[in-house]
Formats: sequence, structure tokens, C-alpha cells
Amino acid sequence: MSWQNLFTKVFAWFDNSNVKITDNVGESIDWMRVIPFILMHLVCLLVLVVGWSPVALWVALASYLLRMFAITAFYHRYFSHKSFKTSRFAQFLFGVLGATATQRGPIWWASHHRRHHIYSDKDKDIHSPRKGFLWSHMGWFLCLKNFSTQEHCVRDLFKFPELVLLDRFDTLVPIIYGFFMLFLGQYLEYAYPELHTNGSQMLIWGYFVSTIVLIHCTLFINSLAHVWGRQRYQTGDDSRNNGFLALITMGEGWHNNHHHYPASTRQGFFWWEIDMSYYLLRLMALFGIIWDLKPVPANRLYSNLIQKEAQS
Repeated sequence: MSWQNLFTKVFAWFDNSNVKITDNVGESIDWMRVIPFILMHLVCLLVLVVGWSPVALWVALASYLLRMFAITAFYHRYFSHKSFKTSRFAQFLFGVLGATATQRGPIWWASHHRRHHIYSDKDKDIHSPRKGFLWSHMGWFLCLKNFSTQEHCVRDLFKFPELVLLDRFDTLVPIIYGFFMLFLGQYLEYAYPELHTNGSQMLIWGYFVSTIVLIHCTLFINSLAHVWGRQRYQTGDDSRNNGFLALITMGEGWHNNHHHYPASTRQGFFWWEIDMSYYLLRLMALFGIIWDLKPVPANRLYSNLIQKEAQS
């Protein structure tokens, strides 16, 4: 590989418009994407060096929950499924917040998720566990073939230039977020030394550890939620409802429900199915930030039940 090609590949980390993908690229792993992903995991081991403090752990937890909400409520339920409406400002704000989760931009994310629903657990489903657990969990997004956006699936989102720009420079957003965590820790070290934290500690816990846990918990819905749990509805795929996954992903674990009726804002269809993202969306609706939340129609709630579920 020449220095020019290497520079082009590295620059493509920051400007996606420079990525050129040929039709015959296949499903080989793109190591220029894998290396940073591996490094992010290794950096998490620096918790053994920087130590921990209560405030660093609380910030890491808050960082996880805030960005998980941005992914589940907006990247998934809004950008991918249009299950409610919001203002253009809120759309962009939560698009940026979702991008800090280091899961690419909202247009790319929505394009592949919409394609997943079209071909769920079929040959054209890019992250079905039928192709292997590791592939469904992370192999699919580490190959060059799936780096590009499925533009035909998200033409409605391309009319917003600010979202297009966010997708183009989606790597810069988490980098800025990482610097925010660094400066936050430095400020707290200076202003509140009794908290026993610092910039490097806050960077490791608030960004790297929080982000890696967030990424894998999100990816569990692609992998585990299609092999582990119960099926209430006949959906033509392997989607499952899993209460544990629902807890750690703020409601996304009710995956069989979701595949039964993807347009619903609520994924925990029944009162005992905890769906924290939905509860927060309801709160936002009370303040007029979002509106027109789509419910599950009564005639769909008990349709296509698997026989054992119908009997219970």
C-alpha cells in the first residue's frame, strides 16, 4: 500500500465522501475500520491506570443512558421507523447526540435498519444470526461492503442537508465528545478536587468504557435478540422478546413485538414490559417536543399470535 493510499484511507475516517466502494468488494473485513475498533477496546484497559472515582462512574452511567436513549428513541424509532414527529431542531439535536455513540450517522444507521426489516433473517439481511453470531454482532459493519448508505431506503432523510453533513463527518462527533469528557474531568479536578477525578479518568470512563458497553448492548439486539428469548407473534423471522435485553437497552429487547408492528412508538406492548425509552418519549410529548406518537392498533395487538401465546 502506497503512502498516498494510506493517507486516503485514514482521511476517509473523517470524511465519508472520500470512500469509494466497488460492486465486487465482497464481504471481506476492512482492517482500516477494525483497527480503531480494537483500539477502543484496548483503551478501556487503562481504567487500571487512571483508577476510578464515584463521579467518573456516575458520568459513565449518565453518558451511557443519555446516548442509549438517543439511539433507541431517535436513531431507531424516529429516523428508522418514523413512529412519532418532532421539530427539525430536535431531529438534528438528537441526531448529533446519537452520533456521539460512535455508531455512525443517523442516515446510515436508518438505511441499514430499514433494509434489515425488509429482509429480516433472509439471505439479504446483512446482520442475521443465521450467518453466524459474530457476523450478526459486529462483522457486518466492519466489512467495506456495508460501509455505504443504502440511499434508496432513506430518500426522505436526504432532504435535510444538516443530516447529510452529520453523516459525512460522523467520526468527528464522537471525537469532540471525547474531548468534552477530557475537559470536563480537567475542570472538575481544578474546581472540585474533593471529587478525586481528572481529565484522563473522565475520558476513559465517560467516553471509552461507556461507549464500548453502549455499542455492544446495541448490537445485542441484532445478534442475541434473534436467538434468545420468547416469540409471541408469528413474524416470519427469528426475532425474540427478551426482558434482560430490554432493561439494558431501554426497551429495545421487546424485539418480537417490534417486528410484529415496527411503526409503534412503544415496543413494550403490555404494561409489564418495561420500555424506558417510551416512557421518556411520553414525557417529551407532554412538553410538546415530540408529537403524534403511534400506538399499536387494537386489532394488531392480538393478531398473528403463536398458538401457545394465544392459549395463555
